Amino acid sequence: MLARRRSLPGFGLTLGLTLAYLAAIVLLPLAALAWKTAGLGWTEFVAAATAPRALAAYRVSFGCAAVAGAVNLVMGTLLAWVLARYRFPGRRLVDALIDLPFALPTAVAGIVLTSLYADTGPLGRLFAAAGIRIAYTPLGITLALTFVSLPFLVRSVQPVLEALEPELEEAAATLGAGRLTTMLRVILPMLAPAILAGFALAFARAVGEYGSVVFISGNLPLKTEIAPFLIVARLEEYDYAGATAIAVVLLLASFAALLAINLLQLWLVRRRSAEGTA
Repeated sequence: MLARRRSLPGFGLTLGLTLAYLAAIVLLPLAALAWKTAGLGWTEFVAAATAPRALAAYRVSFGCAAVAGAVNLVMGTLLAWVLARYRFPGRRLVDALIDLPFALPTAVAGIVLTSLYADTGPLGRLFAAAGIRIAYTPLGITLALTFVSLPFLVRSVQPVLEALEPELEEAAATLGAGRLTTMLRVILPMLAPAILAGFALAFARAVGEYGSVVFISGNLPLKTEIAPFLIVARLEEYDYAGATAIAVVLLLASFAALLAINLLQLWLVRRRSAEGTA
């Protein structure tokens, strides 16, 4: 019997192309960073990575990224719920606007946000009258990071919501569960892995964001300077060791966050499977 011919390439060819592409795009840059870091002495690395200006930049970047991720964790899930469960005029437009941060150049987003929320801008003037400054403060940085990371939450949660069977909610209702109980005991446990994945992606993106933040932050050392901007500043000063050390800290922190979230996702999935078979 003749072997069935496949229209797509076989496993060996596709795996080889995948690994070659992954090596060229991801592994080689990471290897170059590791090689550059290996050339630093431990004392030099620690001194560059823990300089007062670097520590202040970490606090701004990680703090604002965490707050932006938490805001999108709530609002992104809510947006995904509305888009998945309701039909209303303009729904397609709202759905398309969610992806705007993906298509819009980040520098353009930063300029627009700065123009809007500066003390002389149309929205910033209103907040300034109430004693609230947005541009050139950590609040402005958080606003920019919230803007660029929103799609990660929505696009992670929306497909899961659309795949949920309505019969699950109907069964919970027939058993006497109210809407709040159904949401907390039935829907949220199923959404938890997707929400955590979206949060991890949003946080990792926000930590490394540069273009949309560099204008609205003001880049004041020890106050509103973000870590990616400090890396660029170190490179402009030909301080390659300092730039490499800060980049490694950001990379390790992002990897640690993604690993922690993935382990938590795995635990939630196993726990739900165990409860389902009990």
